[in-house]
Amino acid sequence: MKKVTIFLLSLAFFACGKQETKTDTTAENKEISNQIVINKQQFENEKMELGSFSEHEFISYVTANGMIDVPPENRAIVNTFVGGYVTKIPLLIGDYVKKGQFVASLTNTDFVEIQQNYLEIAAQLNYLKNEFERQKTLFDEKISSEKNYLKAESDYKSNLAIYNGLRKKLQMMQINPSEIEKGILTTSINLYAPIDGYVTEVWVSNGSFVSSASKMMEIVNTKHIHLELNVFEKDILNVRKDQKILFKIPESSENYFDAAVHLVGTTVTNDRTVKVHGHIEDESQHFMTGMFVEAKINYDSKKEIALPNSAIISEENQSYILVVKEQKNEETTFEKVLISIGKKDENYSQIINFDDFKDKKILLKGGFML
Repeated sequence: MKKVTIFLLSLAFFACGKQETKTDTTAENKEISNQIVINKQQFENEKMELGSFSEHEFISYVTANGMIDVPPENRAIVNTFVGGYVTKIPLLIGDYVKKGQFVASLTNTDFVEIQQNYLEIAAQLNYLKNEFERQKTLFDEKISSEKNYLKAESDYKSNLAIYNGLRKKLQMMQINPSEIEKGILTTSINLYAPIDGYVTEVWVSNGSFVSSASKMMEIVNTKHIHLELNVFEKDILNVRKDQKILFKIPESSENYFDAAVHLVGTTVTNDRTVKVHGHIEDESQHFMTGMFVEAKINYDSKKEIALPNSAIISEENQSYILVVKEQKNEETTFEKVLISIGKKDENYSQIINFDDFKDKKILLKGGFML
């Protein structure tokens, strides 16, 4: 019995010693797993780079979508004041026109009637003017009655008003009244470009009938283009005049271009956005009206202590950096240390607890394979 007791005590002692040895080994492995040893050859092959913290400017911005557009005065619709049939329209979409250049012609028998009416009124007006002046003289000399004088005055002035109205109408139709008074009538009228620019739309063709409410073509002057952005209501209080805008045309390029806020709208639309007008700095780029843009409006910037994103290792929702612990015999020992990250952008991350690593060398590049 005594021998059995001694055997059991020995077995229990052996088991406790084995468990303690296992715990010590685990702790040792845990400590070693936070350290990485790199020799000179590995360092060079992976193009590793050591460095330290630096100041980096973190920019806060509002995102917005929109389009490239032109001011209202740089966009014009060609139409007519009187209806007619299109007899000539020589332009195509993309053609450039100068202000006053011929763009279309129309014909209609109504044009002839307007000119005839003008000629008749012009002929009557000369007679009525003379009669009015005669009656005025007779009335002043008390030879004729006031009734005759007033009737002559009324006839003359009413016809004068019709004459002036027809004359203005002819001028709006691009018909010269002086030519009509010479007996030269026309069955067609010409239309001319109201502004310089490019033809962007043509809605008619030869033989089409157009009324005064019809649109014939659109001309857009692209010498001054701008951004029309839609900023969400929740972000609009951060937007101010002269703030910098970075924008790109995602369908054609990933390059960003510069602009600045010029006007901020004062009303919220049904989709809970506010219009923001931006001026493009380099208008020589081949931008086209209607292009979709993605923009970032910078409203704040602040310098913070940061590291390149290439220096940060992410594991299980935590972030680490590799700090040099020892350099000896062409070997570098790194220690993996937990860090706290603040602001981030495409290239850098703010390190909040940077004071814990003052005067330490940090692996900035080449650690992604470790």
